[in-house]
Amino acid sequence: MELIETEVLVIGSGVAGLTAALELAGKNIEVTVVTRSQDPAQSATQWAQGGIIYKGRGDSARLLTEDILEAGAGHCYLPAVKILAAQGPRLVEQVLINKLKTPFDRTTSGRLSLVKEGGHRLPRILHVADATGKAIEHALIAQLARHKNIRLLPGFTAIDILTLDHHSRNRQSIYEKQRSVGAYLLNTKTNQVHRCLARKTILATGGVGQVFKRTTNPSGARGDGIAMAFRAGARVINMEYVQFHPTTFYHEYRPTFLVSEAVRGAGARLINADGQLFMEKYNPEWKDLAPRDIVSISIHKEMIERNESNVFLDLHHYIDPQKIPVLFPNIYEQCLQNGIDPREEPIPVVPAAHYGVGGIWVDEHGRTTINDLYAVGEVSCTGVHGANRLASTSLLEGLVWGYRTAQFISRSLQRSPQPLADDLPPWESRAEYWPDPALISQDLSSIKNIMWNYVGLVRTSYRLQRAVRELRNLEIEIERFYRVSYLTDALIGLRNAVRTAIIIASAAWSNKTSQGCHYRE
Repeated sequence: MELIETEVLVIGSGVAGLTAALELAGKNIEVTVVTRSQDPAQSATQWAQGGIIYKGRGDSARLLTEDILEAGAGHCYLPAVKILAAQGPRLVEQVLINKLKTPFDRTTSGRLSLVKEGGHRLPRILHVADATGKAIEHALIAQLARHKNIRLLPGFTAIDILTLDHHSRNRQSIYEKQRSVGAYLLNTKTNQVHRCLARKTILATGGVGQVFKRTTNPSGARGDGIAMAFRAGARVINMEYVQFHPTTFYHEYRPTFLVSEAVRGAGARLINADGQLFMEKYNPEWKDLAPRDIVSISIHKEMIERNESNVFLDLHHYIDPQKIPVLFPNIYEQCLQNGIDPREEPIPVVPAAHYGVGGIWVDEHGRTTINDLYAVGEVSCTGVHGANRLASTSLLEGLVWGYRTAQFISRSLQRSPQPLADDLPPWESRAEYWPDPALISQDLSSIKNIMWNYVGLVRTSYRLQRAVRELRNLEIEIERFYRVSYLTDALIGLRNAVRTAIIIASAAWSNKTSQGCHYRE
């Protein structure tokens, strides 16, 4: 099976990619979904705790638009925001509630339970306890398994986008407009590289958090789609805007995990080591429910001012302790596993890299600057989030642009001819060695530390200059390592991580203005 041919290739299996795949398959279009994990449910969507925007009592597209614009710090693309605000709630009802039967929480009277999160003026967030993304992901996977027009390939890592100007044997193709015709894929079980030829390719590979030392993101969020699109020549924008979630569990020697914004929405308050509330000092209007960039910077300032490694999130004084395991079962269990009982003591928290606000430039239909290449979800930049993402817009954006991209592709598919296998060569390898895992681990650790220390929550010109220099030198070594090694998922990820890190650091250095989640001293 060295050659795979399909009408549409979807790389990634989160809410955006699977929504697109299911909509296309429902129109009798052949779709191939590939994901690097052996379990297709292991996506960033699976880890989304908070919720998804629906519509609150007295809510409107205008009110939601205003909240998104305010959180985006004056940098949102208004046409995209209007699309999300107008179409989002309808698609939540049409796709997630009616079609997928997602089991959103309900009140005792049977109404959908709506909560309020930071930056929202009223309760409009649907949730499934503190595992909303997991419920949505599993509902999508269940539909996927039933569909005859979808071929699912788990354990396949995308290496590079196939484009005619880069890869065609016909050298006249270089004079034509750039066009994507699929991707090279590594089967991580057999170590065989496959050509996957497709009329249309959709990147839905998720985010970039794993290029930072502390992150809420799963292991696959290493910027794969960003790096591949950049190498292919696609336009990538707003990469300096990386949102740091204010509240992730802190322990010096244990892994971090997300403590959802919904916890503060339910009443929890941030305190310092002396038990003092401090958000009034930094944002008296919104306090603990200010937009994420404001809360993160406030926590950072409090830690610096008091020379402390973390702050605390106090639940038990502000939420009925008996309700904590019911409202937040996963967070409660994770805290207990780490020696903290949130019914009796505050949770130690710090900000951590959470969401890549920028990404591959796309239009209102998910089109990139390369013909027949699309991007949806966190890997893309629609302009909805501007300089900072409003809570619970990410799942909604993935749903809306996954759906819209599928609708557009279904109308335009026949205008894109099927790529000819004879024009596109099989993968050629000049590998000499199997890559040493210790070298990969060390290089990835270097990237994470450089990004955390120099391109983190607070940035300076000198730190950013140093980050770019060190990352470029590291990329030279990693590219040399990549060229002489047999391919593995870890090696592909390392190559993509260093390129993504350079893109972020360079964008941060170029933008001299503090705005949203890009904060320069």
